[in-house]
Amino acid sequence: MSDFSRFMKKNKIQRENMQYPATASIVDDEGKALLWELRPLTTDEVERIRDACTVEVQVPGKPHVFRPKTDMTKYQLKMVCAAVVVPDLNNKELQDSYGVMTPEELLTQLVDNPGEYADLLTVTQKLNGYKTLQEEVDEAKNS
Repeated sequence: MSDFSRFMKKNKIQRENMQYPATASIVDDEGKALLWELRPLTTDEVERIRDACTVEVQVPGKPHVFRPKTDMTKYQLKMVCAAVVVPDLNNKELQDSYGVMTPEELLTQLVDNPGEYADLLTVTQKLNGYKTLQEEVDEAKNS
């Protein structure tokens, strides 16, 4: 097989979904945290999410000069929502049960513990190839 043919789509390794207990407050009959299903996002999906969370803001003191500003909190929330397969955050009945109207509002109601939300964000980022600050520091020390 030539080097070029290795780049063909049929040879590309597919990333797998994962199971994760996102919150200890939603449990099965035995009291164990329910597993959520998370999927890896594509680069295109992440870029669309970033674009949706980016606005042009005027540079102070410079009329007609703008720069992009990304709302990172909104970006991270939308990224996690896009990665969640189960539960279905777009399910109207589930949204209604929490009195919310969007997947983002539902997610923050389902995972209302800030520590658990931070952990879910970290797991989602790792699933999508991002490294934590500590991993970056450790790599720098080892190189």
